[in-house]
Amino acid sequence: MFDKNPYQLLKFSAAYGRRFRHKIFVIKLSGDILTDPKTRGALCEQIALLWSFSIRIILVHGGGVELDLECQRLNIPIHKVAGRRITSPEVLQAAFKVFTEQVQPLVLQNLKSLGITAIGLTGLDGQMIEAHQRPPLAIKDDGDAEEKMVDFGWVGDVDRVNPEILFHLLDQDIIPVVAPITGNRHGDMFNTNADTIASEIACAVQAEKLFFLLSVPGLLRDIHNHSSLISQITFHELDNLEVDGVISGGMRPKIQAIKRALGLGVSAIHLVSGVLPDALLTEVFTNEGSGTMILGPVSQGAS
Repeated sequence: MFDKNPYQLLKFSAAYGRRFRHKIFVIKLSGDILTDPKTRGALCEQIALLWSFSIRIILVHGGGVELDLECQRLNIPIHKVAGRRITSPEVLQAAFKVFTEQVQPLVLQNLKSLGITAIGLTGLDGQMIEAHQRPPLAIKDDGDAEEKMVDFGWVGDVDRVNPEILFHLLDQDIIPVVAPITGNRHGDMFNTNADTIASEIACAVQAEKLFFLLSVPGLLRDIHNHSSLISQITFHELDNLEVDGVISGGMRPKIQAIKRALGLGVSAIHLVSGVLPDALLTEVFTNEGSGTMILGPVSQGAS
């Protein structure tokens, strides 16, 4: 895209800008791409440009890397099974602190410096995301032959999203920035997977697109080989990748969230680098894209 002359660049941008004007994009920011100030700043610049085209944006952020560091600092044990964190009461308190006092303010600060009004939220605000505590589940971890029962502790599974507060902010041209903390009506607080939250929000607001910004270029057949990028794949082909072992670790809950969003009507989901220069803009404003586009059942039927 960016090696074209300015006139061609403007034509491409204007065409896609008209197509997505006033549409909602939900963008999930992986925590490991937010730790570097330059990467975070460049990413927020891309988001600001999308916002300038009157695309309505909701950001959801993780913070797993920072949470691991905080747990290590406090000598809190770290346990993960099948890419999902086991959350003790101590981990839960550390997660709330890291997400709302460390990670989220940095994103808000970057957006503010670009002239964008953004507000930090958790699922607790206005009872936006209602959840229940996950019961023990039979899980097969990576490399295990058999399932085992796992108690994930204070982890929340989403029951429903109340999108009114999100629509209210979007109508005022404000970007909501959502941290992955949820709760129930009894006042309990839960750590909830940020990929899941992004997926559930995208469904609730009927988003045009859902993006997952990663530290890799997209969905890779070989995690160690960036040239093995899968540029486009269908909903049903994801199952084959899971069987072949291509999807493992932290990608497993992400793919589950993706499947749910596609099944509930989000037409396309994009896995894009949050590190490579202008990768998000290239994915949005060009036919070639830069990452992986995953098409849902409706999109497949239409094509």
